[in-house]
Amino acid sequence: MTPFQSRLHPASEAFQAQRAGMLSLIDELRTLEQRAADVSARAAASFERRGALLPRERLGRLLDPGAPFLPIANLAGYGMDDPDPAACVPGGSQIAGIGFVSGVRCMVVVTDSGIDAGALTESGNQKLMRCQELALENKLPFVHLVESAGSNLRKYRVEKFIRGGGMFYNLARLSAAGLPVVTVVHGSSTAGGAYMPGLSDYVVMVRGRAKAFLAGPPLLKAATGEIATDEELGGTDMHASVSGLAEYVAEDDAHAIAVARDIMANLGWQRADDPAPFQPPRLDPEQLAGVMVLEHRKPIDMREVIARVVDDSCWMDFKPDYGAATVCGHGRIEGHPVAFVSNNGPIDPAGATKAAQFIQLCNQSGTPIIFLQNTTGFIVGRHSEEAGMIKHGSKMIQALANSQVAQVTIHCGASFGAGNYGMCGRAFHPRFCFSWPNARTAVMGGEQAATTLEIVARQQAARKGAAVDDAKLAAQKQEIVANFERQASAFHTSGHLLDDGVIDPRDTRAVLAFVLATAREAAQRKTNPLQFGVARF
Repeated sequence: MTPFQSRLHPASEAFQAQRAGMLSLIDELRTLEQRAADVSARAAASFERRGALLPRERLGRLLDPGAPFLPIANLAGYGMDDPDPAACVPGGSQIAGIGFVSGVRCMVVVTDSGIDAGALTESGNQKLMRCQELALENKLPFVHLVESAGSNLRKYRVEKFIRGGGMFYNLARLSAAGLPVVTVVHGSSTAGGAYMPGLSDYVVMVRGRAKAFLAGPPLLKAATGEIATDEELGGTDMHASVSGLAEYVAEDDAHAIAVARDIMANLGWQRADDPAPFQPPRLDPEQLAGVMVLEHRKPIDMREVIARVVDDSCWMDFKPDYGAATVCGHGRIEGHPVAFVSNNGPIDPAGATKAAQFIQLCNQSGTPIIFLQNTTGFIVGRHSEEAGMIKHGSKMIQALANSQVAQVTIHCGASFGAGNYGMCGRAFHPRFCFSWPNARTAVMGGEQAATTLEIVARQQAARKGAAVDDAKLAAQKQEIVANFERQASAFHTSGHLLDDGVIDPRDTRAVLAFVLATAREAAQRKTNPLQFGVARF
């Protein structure tokens, strides 16, 4: 190839005139961009009074320092939202672009709530949908910082309403495509905007500030006559503990953004091969020999176990206030992201729903799941049956049975009833399954089984009008308890090949690191399958 010989003369008057004209246009562009920032900044005093960060401050905290950021549709709405060029504020009340969050290249959209309280505009809707389309085409996670008063009803246009449904269509497609959608709700997310967190994979809400409802208090009163405060109707605490919409609760904007960065870091998308440097647990794994109670009826916080297994004893709780007896969250083992599901009590409807969602999210991100079994099973009783325990427990079973990521089960304590199934017992094909020496496995406790049969026997005798032989029932009860107890021990179940071995609890981290590395190698190894086994000749 021959080097190109330029004929331009940078010192010529023509070149300099062209350059000056171009620089003038660039200045005009920067002025228009600055106009949006300046208008937004006028709300600084209001944001400061409520302890909130301005939208551009939120963006700055979200993005990795020094990493490149490519703005998208920076002039959206110019000449469209307001026909007067001198008055029009470009940007569509959205700040958007491709940048890096915890080392992961993402599509980022921030509602510019400093302009008209973040009310949705036609250009803003189109900009948001274009960003979603770009994320789909380029396989980018979608991070959305939301604070919007919703649509401006004074400027209602039916076409805007109809086309706006594409925002929610795209969010569903992003999630289905395996592209995580992370939404931080800093303020209101009303009406159709409530489906932004509703269709997200991970939702962070700021306590005392974030609100999400299909109809705000004024519309609710107008439509139904019902009176409720915005906190009662759609506040953070309600969504974190009752509706389950919020996975994480933050105390302020900065905390919420830090949580969003942690979420992205825990997906493990920033590395293809080698893990990040890691620190051993701060809490000594040797203490695992004394963490678990030997009597399964006594409660224990299984986070005490997790903290002695994961790197630097750091842990990110998923939906901790919803279905609180079911523990889900993220950590790392030797630098590699992992997920945990464990139990601080029986699995209730909310806990089963949470676990089902969490298992699906782990499959979306390709994160292996570690099940630390310590459960008395799915909760029973009239209230739980009315709450849909069967159908919600079935969600958990469905998610688990169809999960495709590597799963490792450790029997740490009790494993009773269908809890054994829902927590990835042997029948659900975990990649590896180990037991601690104290683990107990049974369809139910021996005392429960014996008492159940005694009640049945007494009822049968009553129906027949026959006398009850108390001595015979006592002997039967003793026999049943002994039979259950004999088969429940980890040594018995392991001897019957119902796990892959009994391990020293203090070796749990080392065992998990080894088997997870084995699973990663398997995923990366390319083989050449044949249509036949190689024959000997």
